[in-house]
Amino acid sequence: MRILKYLFVLMMAYPMFGQEKETNLWNDFTYDIGNIFGGVGYAYSRPFHWQGNDWANLGYLAGGTLILATVDDEVNHWKNGFREDIPDLVIDYGNEYGSPENNYMFTGGVYLAGLFTKNEKLRRTGVLLISSATAGGFLQQVSKRIIGRARPKSGESSDTFDPFHLNRVYNYDSFPSGHAMLAFSNAYAIAKQFHNPWVKAGIYTVGLIPGFVRVMDDFHWFSDVAFSTVLSIFIVESIDRYLDSKYDEKYNSNAKQVSWNLSFGPNTMGVSLRF
Repeated sequence: MRILKYLFVLMMAYPMFGQEKETNLWNDFTYDIGNIFGGVGYAYSRPFHWQGNDWANLGYLAGGTLILATVDDEVNHWKNGFREDIPDLVIDYGNEYGSPENNYMFTGGVYLAGLFTKNEKLRRTGVLLISSATAGGFLQQVSKRIIGRARPKSGESSDTFDPFHLNRVYNYDSFPSGHAMLAFSNAYAIAKQFHNPWVKAGIYTVGLIPGFVRVMDDFHWFSDVAFSTVLSIFIVESIDRYLDSKYDEKYNSNAKQVSWNLSFGPNTMGVSLRF
């Protein structure tokens, strides 16, 4: 709501620049807002259109999360041994960047830059960022209340739950991780615009920091962050496909050839990326 109010104020101030520009800008703005909500709806409707491989990936995601959950307590004890070695700058960045307020300041800034410079590719990126954050953010807020998993800082074990609360119960809202989901959604969407795999890897690494820090600071278990990161990829990919039919500007062809798959085997568990 805050970013929409900000956008509205900017639109109301724009007539001083001329009627023709106002009309074009307003048309772009209303079109983009429609695509933001359309992208969210499209992402939520995808399960009704899934086929075999899509359901298999969901099964892998659920199974992998359950497997990781069996070692959450051990990972939590292990990471306590080097928590103090992490620079404060990294900790501060991880906790602040993934918050909803700062996330929408960033995504809104990207969108407004594209809107006012009339750069359709940047506008589309802003729409992808905002709609992905909205879809993932709402989903994780509802899931927290339904699942009610205890946070590490509560002092409870990783298998402690207090589910089905309409009001959020703090310290019992660990799964999934909102910081990890928002941060990696941004990173994944931005990385789509680059050919170089090393640039992509660098952006992904920055996007993983908030989830890592939230584990270090006892806000989340490792499985919370792993699940949220993979889910954010699926959400961004879904909305990006929807936006392909709405904008003429497409991301570079290499980015469209990126494919993610979950893989499990006797000695293998992970996410594979092909590009």
